[in-house]
Amino acid sequence: MAHHMKTIAAGMTDAGLQRDHNEDNYAILPEHRLFIVADGMGGERAGDVASRLTTESIADFFRSTNREDATWPFHFDTALSEHENRLASGIRVANRQIFERSVRSRDCAGMGATVVCAIFSPEKGRMYVGHVGDCRAYRVRAGTIAQLTRDHSLYNDYIEAMPELTEEQRAALPKNIVTRALGMNEGVAVDMLNDEPQAGDAYLLCSDGLSGMVADARILDIVSSTEDAHDACRRLVVAANEQGGEDNITVILIRMTEDDTESDAPNSALEAASDTAQEADEPAEASDEG
Repeated sequence: MAHHMKTIAAGMTDAGLQRDHNEDNYAILPEHRLFIVADGMGGERAGDVASRLTTESIADFFRSTNREDATWPFHFDTALSEHENRLASGIRVANRQIFERSVRSRDCAGMGATVVCAIFSPEKGRMYVGHVGDCRAYRVRAGTIAQLTRDHSLYNDYIEAMPELTEEQRAALPKNIVTRALGMNEGVAVDMLNDEPQAGDAYLLCSDGLSGMVADARILDIVSSTEDAHDACRRLVVAANEQGGEDNITVILIRMTEDDTESDAPNSALEAASDTAQEADEPAEASDEG
């Protein structure tokens, strides 16, 4: 591939207007070009524990498998690329951590989390996405928005099983019941997809506190009209709160730009990583106030 791309990312999380605490968490790991949004569920503060365990487990897994001698807790699926295996394994490690904690600790019984993760490979020129539950990944390209993930929800199962339902019947279906989450069982099925980014694309990872409140067209409008990734995240959170802010809201926006630094030395991945670190880190830091 002649020209590499780099990621410029920002993230933000907000409790919303109806909840007294935030059970969402997110993480941006610039050195791995890894992005994670997790939405916790469970009584008291258990949802917060589950979403934090999710982001920390996946981040730790990526850090520990960076070494050559790293041991993997799951066998390699030969049908998937290394990035996909790593992403799916990281999510499955998180699942097991949450499951074991919820079995051990009475406070955490029945806790769970939904998650969407993305990792960008400059070498392959691909964005890999893994998800469980109803956190979403969108791609904004050339004035259009596409939802890349498919919610694991009762609503979707009904629609697929009964396509003949009227608008009225659809409106009566429960919206926020997930059919798959981390921590429910010892194992979990992780949906994987990958996409070929073009310069100028933006990828949005979000919890259902955004997608449940703000229409896709409005999301597209904000992402397209707001150059700065951090500003775009802030505007998305504001939009969800303007619509009622019924849930915690978490967003990560990843903008794809051409990486000029690599044109003469295609192998200087390290240089690209440090670029990414500065550009992705500052907005993420700044957003913690939100």
